[in-house]
Amino acid sequence: MANLKDLSKSPERVTGGHRLCAGCGAGIVARQAMIAAGNMPVVVSSATGCLEVSTTVFPYTAWKNSFFHSAFENSAATCSGIETAYKSLKKQGKIMEDIRFIAFGGDGGTYDIGLQSLSGAMERGHRMLYICYNNEAYMNTGIQRSGATPLGAHTTTAPVGKVHQGKEQNKKDLTQIMVAHNIPYVAQTYVGNWNDFITKVQKALSVDGPSFINILTPCRLGWNYKSEDTMFLARLAVETCIWPSFEVEHGVYKLNIIPKEKKPVTEFLKLQGRFKHLFKLENALILEIIQKNVDNNWELLQRKALAGCQI
Repeated sequence: MANLKDLSKSPERVTGGHRLCAGCGAGIVARQAMIAAGNMPVVVSSATGCLEVSTTVFPYTAWKNSFFHSAFENSAATCSGIETAYKSLKKQGKIMEDIRFIAFGGDGGTYDIGLQSLSGAMERGHRMLYICYNNEAYMNTGIQRSGATPLGAHTTTAPVGKVHQGKEQNKKDLTQIMVAHNIPYVAQTYVGNWNDFITKVQKALSVDGPSFINILTPCRLGWNYKSEDTMFLARLAVETCIWPSFEVEHGVYKLNIIPKEKKPVTEFLKLQGRFKHLFKLENALILEIIQKNVDNNWELLQRKALAGCQI
């Protein structure tokens, strides 16, 4: 587990004064990830998206360490190239420091248009951590649906109307796709539990190879909720098992949080404007499907963890 006393000594590498929305979880993700790195040198690559455009408004930056802005679709490729150059320079004796590399991307730049870049970097085995701050839509460009957008959610490209009731497809399970790459470390976590996230970042940075963390990051604007409820909503996602917190180390599953009382999915959905149409009588079947999907996925994940003798 993360040591709070040690963390208090970590340098602040993401400053205040950035232009992220009030209640945005992306700033929390970036700040805590850098705190988790402690005093080790870190190079950051970030895809175009909410985090990048709000923290690097030219000529200003909120980052106090080396920072590379890549295109929307290639944060992982950019980071892998930097890591490769570093290894060459270190082999030549031109760099002596032990440097770590972190790539950030939203779900649009990770689940969808950045998937090829991410998959290639993981398959090649670069020693880098990729963090997906997952707010479940293309929030920076107008709240369009992505592969991470859940069933039934209202977005500008999957709207609610007479014919359609939000997105009609289930979200992509990217965490499991990363597990299928047979990389040393994969984890799923959420904004609202600093210890869980920071511990996972520290584990990821310690492995000799690629690692991936998928962190649920509520978006006040796209999810349509009160800005002060960001962490509360993320915790509800775990308590309803919509978004389980778990890790996979060298193929072995471990559940990090098991709710004492598994809450119904409606407790999570009813607090968000993007799901308000689901509570109409004619959409009751969609709620039933969502609950059934969550139950099935949670049961499968528990079986995987039990097979790994981790519970």
